[in-house]
Amino acid sequence: MTQPPGTESPAITLAALRAAEPAVRRSALVGGSDEDRTVSSIVLDSRRAVPGGVWAALPGTRTHGARHAAGPIEAGVTAILTDPEGERHLSSALISPDHGPVVYVCDNPRAVMARWAAALHGHPAEAMTTFAVTGTNGKSTTTFLLQAALRAVGHRTGLIGTVGFRLDDAPIPGAVTSTVTTPEAPDLQDTLAKLVAAGADALAMEVSSHALALHRADGIMFDVAGFTNLGVDHLDFHADLEDYFAAKSRLFTAESSRAVVLPLDDPYGQRLVARIRAERPDARLVTVSLDQRDRADVVVQEWSPTASGTRVRFGIADRSLTVEVGLPGLHNVRNALLALGMLVAGQVADLDTAAAGFADTIVPGRMEPVALAATTTHPSPPRVFVDFAHTPQAVRAAGESFADAGGPVVIVVGSGGDRDHGKRALIGEAAAQGADLVMVTDDNPRSEDPALIRAEIVAGARAADRARATEVHDAGDRLSAIRAALERAAVMDPPGTVLVLGRGHETHQLTGEGPIAFHDPTVVRQQWHLLTGGDR
Repeated sequence: MTQPPGTESPAITLAALRAAEPAVRRSALVGGSDEDRTVSSIVLDSRRAVPGGVWAALPGTRTHGARHAAGPIEAGVTAILTDPEGERHLSSALISPDHGPVVYVCDNPRAVMARWAAALHGHPAEAMTTFAVTGTNGKSTTTFLLQAALRAVGHRTGLIGTVGFRLDDAPIPGAVTSTVTTPEAPDLQDTLAKLVAAGADALAMEVSSHALALHRADGIMFDVAGFTNLGVDHLDFHADLEDYFAAKSRLFTAESSRAVVLPLDDPYGQRLVARIRAERPDARLVTVSLDQRDRADVVVQEWSPTASGTRVRFGIADRSLTVEVGLPGLHNVRNALLALGMLVAGQVADLDTAAAGFADTIVPGRMEPVALAATTTHPSPPRVFVDFAHTPQAVRAAGESFADAGGPVVIVVGSGGDRDHGKRALIGEAAAQGADLVMVTDDNPRSEDPALIRAEIVAGARAADRARATEVHDAGDRLSAIRAALERAAVMDPPGTVLVLGRGHETHQLTGEGPIAFHDPTVVRQQWHLLTGGDR
């Protein structure tokens, strides 16, 4: 019924799709048989509807997709999948009672769309060993560590997440790019099929809370699912922290994962451990810990910073494994710990060779070092790192990573507009606890007044308990803040470490006037050159 994963023209009959979903009913809106109708695509965007495709008409935040049915019907779609509300909207659309698309109705069309997309492409995830990571912070870094480890033992490994979609070192051939961590189900399944067609036999993938709440990853049974931590984030989408946690928890159900890796050092990780043991006693569960060495399956026995990252001695059952991790900071020790636990859960045979891959891990915009040229006036330039940290937990961890490294720490940080107002003061507090000098700036202000966002962060920083910072400044726009941070760090004794946080790999800043080109590492290098006059 289905084509092999990755074929150019996937196809499946409507009858086969419907037979797998007994909760889907056929609407009486259009007559005719669906037995011999073949589906070649599934799309969510009405503008991408094509003849022979299924269009999913879903409820949105502002309107229902079914209100835009005219375009897909005119395009000649084979079927429309919607909910009862969408069916009511479609009843007034220009659908002939004798011909036109078949209309299917169910209570949760998003979940059905995801499973149909997987079936259309021949369930490509089943052709790979799949590793999924969720949590608030550390998802991207953990997937990059996994990809490096899997490649070290010979796997061709796909990577899907916030930083991009890749197969080994290159973009996935023909994949649709996305600005979200986990793409919508039709694009996700198409990308997985393209990975398999290009030779991938393993996958490291970030799964966001949005994706879990919106069923984007339904239809995939991950071989190993890992959890990093949970903190304040995305509360503009989720009702509260418990709702956010509930969404994350969906990855660890029997319908979504075979093996589970959970940290005992995070309270939400502990809650998931208790739930798995109670509800899934037969599931393969691997626990990891840096703080509770006598209770976890994989532990950190000791760690120390190096010139290029971190050296870690892990404990696994009755053996030790010393590994170089090419990333600095305690939070990256925890990320490497989770990645190693996932390799154990995935029963990777040669752990020594796999973990050796951690040394070569470079994550764009995740504690990414930005080398500054030494000059005659500044023979020892500041150290600079760019990081995606945009939650209180991540900002605090970034500062703490350099607390014992010697020399002062300068944090440049902001918070996005039109998003999650409640975390702004907390970000300021976290920055003040992790840095000697805090420069508050803009971070994708969108439609909001940047000065008002900065004021909320500054207030949180100045009110922080146990603050390390002796100075907190509203440093204005992002370019000015980066320049000021470099100026101050350059004259410190010893020169300071500058952490430019919040945007990481992003190449454009979102403002009320629209997106503007802005790449933090590039701006850091440009401003240093201007400050020093290129003097060598």
